Parts: sequence; C-alpha cells; structure tokens
Amino acid sequence: MSRLLPQPEDWTEPGAHPVVPGVHRVPLPLPMEGLTTVNAYVLEGRDGLVLIDPGWASPETERAMAAALRQLGHRISDIRLCLATHHHWDHYTQAYQWRDELGSRLLLGWEERHSIESYFASTSRFPNHAEWLVRCGAGELAERIRELDFQSEREADMPYGLPDGWLYDGDTIELAEGTLHAVYTPGHTRGHVVFRHADAGVLFSGDHILPHITPSLGFEWAPEKRPLRSFLRSLKLTLAQPDALLLPAHGPVTESSHRRAAELLDHHRERLDVVLNELRAGARTAYDVARAMPWTRKGRRLEELAAEHQMSAVVEVDAHLDVLTLLGRVKVDDREPTRRYLPVSA
Repeated sequence: MSRLLPQPEDWTEPGAHPVVPGVHRVPLPLPMEGLTTVNAYVLEGRDGLVLIDPGWASPETERAMAAALRQLGHRISDIRLCLATHHHWDHYTQAYQWRDELGSRLLLGWEERHSIESYFASTSRFPNHAEWLVRCGAGELAERIRELDFQSEREADMPYGLPDGWLYDGDTIELAEGTLHAVYTPGHTRGHVVFRHADAGVLFSGDHILPHITPSLGFEWAPEKRPLRSFLRSLKLTLAQPDALLLPAHGPVTESSHRRAAELLDHHRERLDVVLNELRAGARTAYDVARAMPWTRKGRRLEELAAEHQMSAVVEVDAHLDVLTLLGRVKVDDREPTRRYLPVSA
C-alpha cells in the first residue's frame, strides 16, 4: 500500500493536494447545509485528465477546479473523462455539464439508471417514498413528503441526464500509469461504484465509505427495497479486497479502507441492537422506533428534523428491521398496509 503524502489540517482547504504520486485531491464547494465540500480526484489518463466525482454544477465549482488545475499545469479543457461514483448531484452534475461544454465523456454505474429515469418521469421530489413511509407507519409524514416541491430553487435547470456510458462491476479504465477497476458497491445508492487503483494502493470510495459519517440509505428517486442488506454486503466486499488508502468523497483521506469498513459494520451491528431494544420496549413499526431514537450527533428527536431528514431516518430504521427479520431476531406482520414487528424471544 502506498504511503499517504502530507495533507492539510483542514480537508476543505482549496487547491490540488497530492495524495500519492499521480493522484490529486481537489475540494470543491457545495451549496448545502452541513455538507459544504466534496472531494474530486484528478488523475492523468492516456489522452488527458480523468476526474472522479467532480462536484455540483456551479460557477463556484468551475472556478475552484480551474484554479486547482492551474497548479498542475492544466486547464479545464484538458478533461477527457469524468467518472461518477453515483448519480447524486454533488458528484454528477458538473461532469454532466462538462460533457456538453467540453465534449468529455461521462461514465456511471449501470444500476443508477433507475433513479435517473425515475427523475424524468416524476412530478414529486420523492416519488417512491410516500408509499414506503405508509408501510413504516408514518402516514402523516408520507403526506408531507408528497407535498414537497419537486425542485428547490438551487436545483432548477440543473444539468442532468443519462451518461455517455455505463460502468459494470470489473470494468477497467486505463490511466497514464496503472488501471482503475470499477467495483459495484450498492447501498448508499443502488448503483454506487467505487474505483480501486491497485498500483497506487488507493480506493476512491465515493459515499460508500466515509471517514466520519455513515452514508444515507435509500435517499434517491428509485431506491432498492433492501438497501442495508446491500450496504453490509458491499462493506464485506471491501474487507475481502486488499487494504488501501481511503479516498472518500467527503472528509479527509485516511490510511485504511479496512479499518473504516470494519467500524461501519460494527456501527450497524450496534444499530441493530438499538432497534431491537426499542421493539422490546413496545415499539411496533419503523416509525415508532424512529421516534424513540435520537438522531444526528446532537441527539435530536425525529420531530425536530426537516421532513426529508425524517423520511431518511424512518427508512433507515425500516432497513435495519429488514435485516433483523432476515436474521430471525424479529417477526413481521405485513398483512395490513403498515408493517408491524415483534421481537423473537431468545
């Protein structure tokens, strides 16, 4: 595994920061509360630059990337290929804009097609979540989700659509030195991919593995039915591959993909126990459990969160209940519109 080059104390500091020889990290600004920066990664391709996750389409993103590339003796026009780990706008939309402006190619995981196609067929912001929330026992929240505006002001006229080509598990991208291997890691989204650069000893993990936070599950237009099952399998897949420097989309670079994957698996084991204990205390639906649990690092009640974050919390609990059912630790009664759960006696 390669040795990590010195990094700035503040991972959001602008510029082109060398990670290992041939790989530079470029923090880009985001117009989001709480999550203000995304890491793009710049590599030398066979006929120009290859970028991974080049951010949210905006003049601020273009200025930050142009300044970083000047440090490396390049220009925006040198970009030939953009790779997105998933379809969320803070990873995908600037790349989509450049494909039109620069003629660069854009590649994305095949299973992301479901949410992109759903986006263009939708008239609501979360077209598949209201019914899911009803099954979780959150009928009132489902109505609020149905009433959310399709787009916020900052999302209007966002460049978005299908990529130039699809990535499949095991696909390769040749670089000036070495090869990137695409690895299918569903969970955060149903088509998420990471990129392994074996020669450099690094893993570009997107939002699959983040150093300080756990990624959301099912927060997309067309989520899969069992996202936590997929996420846990993807974490175990990461552990089955050689350890590598972890190059995440948000947060600082760290020295071990294995260490963080193991921490996330431990976190979800603990979360399963928390959810099970709430059932033992009398909760019967995913919504009951979510209301009983604290959320965010500040320990907020579910009702204190914005509607879409409440939705994400309830969906996360439902995903944990699904895994508990698979493990035989709870029984589910889904004969009614709302699924109800009972703990299985030890």
